[in-house]
Amino acid sequence: MRRLLHPLLIVLATIFLIEAWLWDHLQPVVARLVALIPFAALKRQIGVAIDRLPPPATLVVFVVPLAVLFPLKIAGLWLLAHGAFISAVLLLLFAKVIGVGVTAFVFDATRDKLLQMAWFRLVYHRVMAWRDWAHALLDPIKLRIRRGVERLLRQRTGGMVGLLRRLRRMRRRPDVGVRKPI
Repeated sequence: MRRLLHPLLIVLATIFLIEAWLWDHLQPVVARLVALIPFAALKRQIGVAIDRLPPPATLVVFVVPLAVLFPLKIAGLWLLAHGAFISAVLLLLFAKVIGVGVTAFVFDATRDKLLQMAWFRLVYHRVMAWRDWAHALLDPIKLRIRRGVERLLRQRTGGMVGLLRRLRRMRRRPDVGVRKPI
């Protein structure tokens, strides 16, 4: 049974780590964009307002970006249902990237308050444990892939890289492919 579930677990772990990667890499980008907003006093007031909120109200602040982007996701599904696949995928990717980035930024601003709630702290630590599990599952696979790619790059005559090198050398030689009269 475990062997049958292993590919599914790898897919789930991969999706989870992609989400975590987006979270980690988009939060600084959104922070930089927010830093460009010239309303320093407004940003300070928002920070003070969040600090004054009780933890349950802070949860509402954390969920707002998800609710704001929900119509974009519905529009993406509508486009998908009507056959506009490229537009649908682009809109859904846009909503995903913006949603993860903004949520990561808001979470960073509200984390201390949210972690005051016992149930949220439990969920947070569970998600972090899942993240560690996903890394433990996928890190050996990533290492094997990385070693395989490095091995291919080191080989001069074998593999796809060797084939490409041979083709490039043949292309440079002027006498290849030209028949000489007998």
